[in-house]
Amino acid sequence: MVLKMSFWALLFGFLLDLCLGDPHWLPHPIRLIGWLIAKLEIVFRNWFAKTPQGEQKAGVCFAIVVIVLVTGLSVLVLWLSLCISIWLYLMVETIMCYQILATKSLKVESMKVYDRLKANDLEGARYMVSMIVGRDTQNLTEEGVAKAAVETVAENTSDGIIAPLLFMMIGGAPLGFFYKAINTMDSMVGYRNDRYLYFGRFAAKLDDVANYLPARIAAYLMIVAAKLTRMDPNKAYYIYQRDKKNHASPNSAHTEAVCAGALHIQLAGDAYYFGKLCQKQTIGDYDRPIEFEDIVRANRLLYVSACLMLIIALLFRLWILF
Repeated sequence: MVLKMSFWALLFGFLLDLCLGDPHWLPHPIRLIGWLIAKLEIVFRNWFAKTPQGEQKAGVCFAIVVIVLVTGLSVLVLWLSLCISIWLYLMVETIMCYQILATKSLKVESMKVYDRLKANDLEGARYMVSMIVGRDTQNLTEEGVAKAAVETVAENTSDGIIAPLLFMMIGGAPLGFFYKAINTMDSMVGYRNDRYLYFGRFAAKLDDVANYLPARIAAYLMIVAAKLTRMDPNKAYYIYQRDKKNHASPNSAHTEAVCAGALHIQLAGDAYYFGKLCQKQTIGDYDRPIEFEDIVRANRLLYVSACLMLIIALLFRLWILF
């Protein structure tokens, strides 16, 4: 019965995400995970020596505790709801699945950039894109702003949708929260700067491992999506094979490469972070300048890829049931 409820929870959660997105007034567990990470970072930094070795040990213990707490709490909440009613269990896991996914919120936030660019409001577009990217945005051109938004949609197609769906397909909402704990840690402490070079190293490596398979599945789903949306799946596959390693991360370039090929644009390249120029390889061919309509096209790839992954996840769940 629990497996059957998990099947419906995944479907209903996905549909809720498409309908509601992430309303700012609604309390979100990922923000709670972020709060937990920030508090535990302080605790574990104080417990270990202020040396590279001490920081690295602190980072390992910190990551393990975060994962155990987040995953364990999700299991506990589901168990308590099941003790009360199977229907309460269904409702709770549906809400969990919904809040783990980010399909509509990713589209909404990127389309805010699109709306500002379409209205010829470059300053507004720079501000909106600064909300969803880590690079410096104050000096970006219109093309640079559009490129940053497209890259975010492409990269987060894996991190925000395909990977969570894959983990929930295997282990329901608890495994989804297991993944989100790792991914949120990486986004907060997985930097190669003076503060996190040692402390965040383990969390960053965990994120690389957790996203290894999802990134590659997401890339092939996006190639299929390019075919279904009448883009260019052949160029998408070619650029994917050629440029999928053109990133410091072993996973980030996969979906960006497919998106660049499908849209006949060039992504990545040099960018400024905290006032410092970061030299990066380009992804894709510069067949034409990036335009704000590419944000819409990237979101189209996102939605079709998400639906394809949902179908796979539900079929896998049905296979387990029968």
